Amino acid sequence: MRTPSPSPAPAPARGRLRPGDSVPVRTLVPVVGPPLVVPDAGRVVHVQFRRFAGCPVCNLHLRSVARRHDEIERAGIREVVFFHSPAGELREHVAHLPFAVVADPRKELYAAFGVEAHRRSLLDPRGWPGIVRGVFGGGVELLRGRGRLPAAAQPGGRTGLPADFLIAPDGRIAAAKYGEHVYDQWSVDELLGLAAGPGRTEA
Repeated sequence: MRTPSPSPAPAPARGRLRPGDSVPVRTLVPVVGPPLVVPDAGRVVHVQFRRFAGCPVCNLHLRSVARRHDEIERAGIREVVFFHSPAGELREHVAHLPFAVVADPRKELYAAFGVEAHRRSLLDPRGWPGIVRGVFGGGVELLRGRGRLPAAAQPGGRTGLPADFLIAPDGRIAAAKYGEHVYDQWSVDELLGLAAGPGRTEA
């Protein structure tokens, strides 16, 4: 399966995946770098679903992942991140990241993994500290000439909820987390713990 092409009609959401469910083999094309296959026969894959290109809260979290990417790789984990922006727009925002970023503007894979959008992503007070930190950090990056503003129009919406999955080499979901607000995802420490632990469950 190649990177989905842009379309104004996103795929309908399906049911949530749980530990023990299997995912089919897909060939994905990142916005930068060569194609990759998920599941990866040689290591665990951490798949995370974010929102739109330039999303301040997404960028805040991905900076924390990028800072510890060497540690994540040493733990045998491959990072793959999805955004629902077109590849051309997304590339300008993520070309510096040390892991694969895939554009899914039709939300085909969001639907396949049961990842949803909801207004509580922004209205839940638990997400507000992340929003403030993300906006502040993004402003600092812009002042330093390193960041870019997101596009004014977001066809895929701004109310996406994050989601994380650990996919074992045999294609089984080893652990899953569906975020309840915009900044509800695994930290790097939680990811490393889940990948190392014998029991992996739905968070």
